[in-house]
Amino acid sequence: MGLRTSTFVFRWINFLTMLLAIAVIVFGVWMSTHHHDGCRKSLTLPVLGLGAFIFLISIIGFLGALKNNSILLWLYLIFLFFILVGILVFTVLAFIVTNNGSGHGVAGLRYKEYQLQDYSSWFLKQLNNSHNWERLKSCLVKSDDCSSLSKTSKLTPIEAGCCRPPSHSNNDCKLYKNSRGVKCYNCDSCKAGVAQYMKTEWRVVAMFNVVLFIVLSFIYFVGCCARRNAARSNSNF
Repeated sequence: MGLRTSTFVFRWINFLTMLLAIAVIVFGVWMSTHHHDGCRKSLTLPVLGLGAFIFLISIIGFLGALKNNSILLWLYLIFLFFILVGILVFTVLAFIVTNNGSGHGVAGLRYKEYQLQDYSSWFLKQLNNSHNWERLKSCLVKSDDCSSLSKTSKLTPIEAGCCRPPSHSNNDCKLYKNSRGVKCYNCDSCKAGVAQYMKTEWRVVAMFNVVLFIVLSFIYFVGCCARRNAARSNSNF
């Protein structure tokens, strides 16, 4: 890839990622002002941090390509390398953690029931932690997952596990109460429903990370070409 081509492409790539970062930051600000639920509002800080970090490294890459500065381009590549390693490690762990667990069909029911012991030990550790579960339970109580249960024939994992007693007689049946603040939120079936929901979400994130890793690897390759050509250009003066 020639000097002008790599520099031009790299400059525009980072300009577009700067616009993307601004969009992420705006979305984070919108979340902080429109979500009064503390559970969803707690997600705004990571979103804002991600947007700010993308914006920072995009500026470094853009200025490095604009000024043909090999030092800035080196700094950009170092940051991007650590991002690629982080994405790779998280994606591998996400696939490992979500490898186990699935619903069980029950005769006469149009939805599946979920058992906590089917899921990975990491999920079990997180969901059986009393502090973590109290925080998650408060979010479930505030949500509307159980309010429209009677109108739904096919239940989500959380609805099936948290909003109604299990079909089989076990300890969860003793914990269930037909009260908005109680339901089956203290049941293992509720934790299993949350585990299934988290598994599905993590799988989506993991697949997105695979695509993101490929895209960033291409950007890293273009950045390497731009840095090498910048070093050659500077050595000619």
